[in-house]
Parts: sequence; C-alpha cells; structure tokens
Amino acid sequence: MADVDQGSVLPSETSPLILDGLNSTDSNGTDAVNATVAKFVATPEGTALAYGSLVFMALLPIFFGALRSVNCGKSKNSSDMPETITGRDAARFPIIASCTLFGLYLFFKIFSQEYINLLLSMYFFVLGILALSHTMSPFMNRIFPANIPIKQYQLLFTQGSGETKEEIVNYEFDTKDMICLVISTVVGVWYILKKHWIANNLFGLAFALNGVELLHLNNVSTGCILLGGLFVYDVFWVFGTNVMVTVAKSFEAPIKLVFPQDLFEKGLGANQFAMLGLGDIVIPGNCLMFSLYPAPSSLKKNTRTYFYTSFLAYIFGLGMTIWVMHTFKHAQPALLYLVPACIGFPVVVALLKGELTEMFRYEEVSPEDAAAKEEITEAEKKDK
Repeated sequence: MADVDQGSVLPSETSPLILDGLNSTDSNGTDAVNATVAKFVATPEGTALAYGSLVFMALLPIFFGALRSVNCGKSKNSSDMPETITGRDAARFPIIASCTLFGLYLFFKIFSQEYINLLLSMYFFVLGILALSHTMSPFMNRIFPANIPIKQYQLLFTQGSGETKEEIVNYEFDTKDMICLVISTVVGVWYILKKHWIANNLFGLAFALNGVELLHLNNVSTGCILLGGLFVYDVFWVFGTNVMVTVAKSFEAPIKLVFPQDLFEKGLGANQFAMLGLGDIVIPGNCLMFSLYPAPSSLKKNTRTYFYTSFLAYIFGLGMTIWVMHTFKHAQPALLYLVPACIGFPVVVALLKGELTEMFRYEEVSPEDAAAKEEITEAEKKDK
C-alpha cells in the first residue's frame, strides 16, 4: 500500500495538443515550450486511439483481477487469501500517499533525476518480474503441455540452528513457475535497457492486476472512506500544486500506463504519450471487486448487478476525465470524476431496489470466521 498513486490522466504534452519531445513542465505544471524541438500536432485519430487504448487497458486488470480475487477469497488456504483493507487503513492511506508523493517530489528537486530513476528502475525491475510471473501463472497452467514433466522446487532460507531455527523465506515453485519467471525476466531486461512503452505497460498491467487481486475491502463504508480521502488527495495535488504532474513526468517507473498519440506517424518508436496512473485503476478496482464477493441472501441475487453497474460507472468516470482533459488542455485528477461515479451509480441502484441499508451493513468475513459463525448458528438451533 506504500506505492504512490500517480493519480491523474495526463494529456501528454498539450498546448493545445501540441507536443514537444522533452516532457518538460514549468512551475505551474503546464508544458514548457522548447523552441529547439520540432512540435508535433496529434491527429484526431492518434488521440482517439491513445485514449481509447488507455480505457481498455484500465478495464483489463479491474475485470480479471476482481475475478481472480474472488477465487482467492474462496480458497481454504489462508496464504492465498487477499489482504483486507480496514477502515483505519483507508483513512490513513491518503496521508501516507501524500507524504510519499511529496517526498519523491523533493528527491527529484534536490538530487539528480538520472540516479534516482536508476535506483527506482532496479527496484521495479525486481518487483515487475515477480508481479508479471504471478500474473502469467494461471494462463501458464492452462496452456502448459501435459506431456512435459513438472518438477517441484523449494527456495528455503533459515536463520539459526536447532530449536532456534527460524524460516525467513520458504517459497515453493515448479517448472511452470520457472518458465513464467524466465519470460518475465526477458521483459524486465527489455524495460531496463530500452524503457519501451510496451514493456512499461506489461509491468504496469501486472502491478494493477495484482493490486486488485491481492487487496480487498471489508465493507462498503471502507470503500467510501478510501475513495473520499483519495478524492481530496488527487484534487489537491493536481489542481493545488504542480507536485503530481512533476513527479508523474519525472518518475521513470512502470507505475502508469502509457500509450503514444503519434503511433501512426512513428510506429512502435513513438514517444508522445498520454498516461494514466495505476492508482486510478487499483483503488476503484478494489471497490468494484467488493460487489463480487458472496453477499447476504437479501443481496446475493443482485451481486452481479452491482458489479456491472460499478464497472459501467468506472467507464463513465474515466471517459468524463478524458473529455474534460481534452477540452481544457490540462491534466485532470481522474478520481475527481471516478469517485462520484463509482459511489453514486451503485447507491442509486441500491435505492431503486430498496437495498441501501443492507448494502452498507454487509461486511466481508474470512472463510474461517464464516465457518465459525455457521457452527455457532447450528449449535443455537440444536439448543432450541
């Protein structure tokens, strides 16, 4: 949860939709004009392709991450259970994110951007390999040839000896995991050497999918607290300061999805990007995912209804962000539009169905707690 939310859709280099190749910004967060660099005017087709691709890429980790999270939630293995975000975590997260964001801003102002990004690149190189391997694992299980023997491996690090022996790392994996790791390492080397936008997006999508899959909310109120806090965070750091835009453009790490607006002109070597921060995918995605979890009998028949409603709300909010950004030629805090949509749409549906009270009362519990409650209920029935 310590990753900073680069929470805005940035209109690449706009003035208006005139792009330069330096990704530079002035003190107000608007694009500085470099007279020595030839300007590029994005075509309507290129702009539409870039923004449409960002929306499509944003939907992939939300949809598949939510489905995978539900499967993890049904697992009886506690190690496979997603981490739950409580109300206290939700309240503290915008503060932690603000401190992290401003700290990065100061680092980029004080120290050399080149060395900072070198350290960050190595850090995200390792994280990206692990995230991409985890993302690929279910697909590899489906396509792996049955006639190839699967060998089991174990990576074990311990500390001490005898009775004081303590496990530090105990990781079990097999041949399929090794193949995923090799493929992910190739992508990682490609990213380190070339910083290519496709490699960036592969890592970014993996981070986003893992974020949606491995984190989830325990109730609707927690989601409202989290979205509300980040709503203020996003608006303040984008409109109130130039911090968000400066960090997003200086931070060379796969924490944002990018797509070139000059793809038709330069092909895969394009370099004028529109971008979307992973925080604008993972945070709303966690809230959408909650509507897929097993619900009380009064809500169970409508669980999919709430998920699809929230999914459409996300598309509407992201589309509104892009429209406003394109109209006013200024970076927009995506959560300014996503939060009202992702909260408002399901609430309206719940009101129309007369289920608003049940929706806010429902709280997700672990399989162990659910089993314990069932045992208590059955015991009470027998006593009666």
